[in-house]
Amino acid sequence: MKYLVMLGDGMADYPVPELGNRTPLEAAVKPNMDFLAQNGKVGMVKTVPEGMPPGSDTANLSAMGYDPKVYYSGRSPLEAVSMGIDLGPHDVTFRCNLVTLSDEENYEDCTMIDYSSGEISTAESTELINYLNEQFHTENRNLYPGISYRHCLVLRDAKTGSICTPPHDISLKPIREHLPSGVYGEMLLSLMKRSRELLRNHPINQARIAAGKNPATSCWFWGEGTKPALSPFQEKFGVRGGVISAVDLIKGIGICAGLESVDVEGATGNVDTNFRGKAEAALGLLRDGCDFVYIHVEAPDECGHRHEIENKVKSIELIDSEILGVVLPALREAGEPFSILLMPDHPTPLAIRTHTAEPVPFVLYRSDCAGELPTERYTEACAQATGLYVPEGHRMMEQLIGSVR
Repeated sequence: MKYLVMLGDGMADYPVPELGNRTPLEAAVKPNMDFLAQNGKVGMVKTVPEGMPPGSDTANLSAMGYDPKVYYSGRSPLEAVSMGIDLGPHDVTFRCNLVTLSDEENYEDCTMIDYSSGEISTAESTELINYLNEQFHTENRNLYPGISYRHCLVLRDAKTGSICTPPHDISLKPIREHLPSGVYGEMLLSLMKRSRELLRNHPINQARIAAGKNPATSCWFWGEGTKPALSPFQEKFGVRGGVISAVDLIKGIGICAGLESVDVEGATGNVDTNFRGKAEAALGLLRDGCDFVYIHVEAPDECGHRHEIENKVKSIELIDSEILGVVLPALREAGEPFSILLMPDHPTPLAIRTHTAEPVPFVLYRSDCAGELPTERYTEACAQATGLYVPEGHRMMEQLIGSVR
């Protein structure tokens, strides 16, 4: 038996007036997802435990079979692991976004214009982060460049207790009430203010402005955490597996779980990502001896954050045609039974541009048996109508693969 998770980050949504009061899943043309729903078990699952923030960190831990209440130690250390940063038990990490703020004189009066600096390129952002690190580096403090706008700050021999806000939660909002506080709040805010002065006239930003792109005007720190310790996936579920994602967070969860992480050329984390490349990488892992593959696509989530209605629908359709439309025929041709779990990690409603903790629709499909609770289409409403509800998201992996060892 081969096992596949198709995770469309943030796919679930609310009805959208511009789509005729349909959700993106309802508006999208997605015959492969609908086939799975017509021949599988469909329901709703709660991926974010009560009282925990609805981040992709907690939700993907849950979808990957790890109870966030037990295993969650923060978002940024998972990303740090993916970036190859060696963390000690007393190190504390923060995600560092390069963001675009409005240009008020006082930092506190600024508005969060763009949490990603216009999807700044990795080449540009690496130069900017290395430049900032020359100014910020101390024996116990380092900035590390990542992918696009996503980077990492590491404090050695530090402690937790800082309070920070994800920048995508305050898109187009004033930042004053969302500045860092707590243990390292003053230091983090000082670095953020200093970064704005250092970046203001940097040649990369001047070139971006001239090209009509959003400049990277400031660092923004959030996602505090410490080194995670996940039980090995193979010991837990009895199968060897791999993970495919453009996002350091998801790669980091996979690496911490002992899964093989495959980099796909052209994978961007947005609607222009290499969808087909991810499908081909998944099939390559299965041919090379893996029994389990976790395919993560960030694009629907990014479109939700940016209120890109057409692109969110498009990203769902591309997951359907360029990933499921490639993987399903290949699995059938291979002749071995297979199971697929299709789901988002959390909703990212276009109307509010951020995550929610509400349950999400799932399909569990097995090629060797008839569907237990089929529906006509894969949508939020169809999934709710079955009446099946799984209150603990990490239990879905047990349903896909079998009992935990």
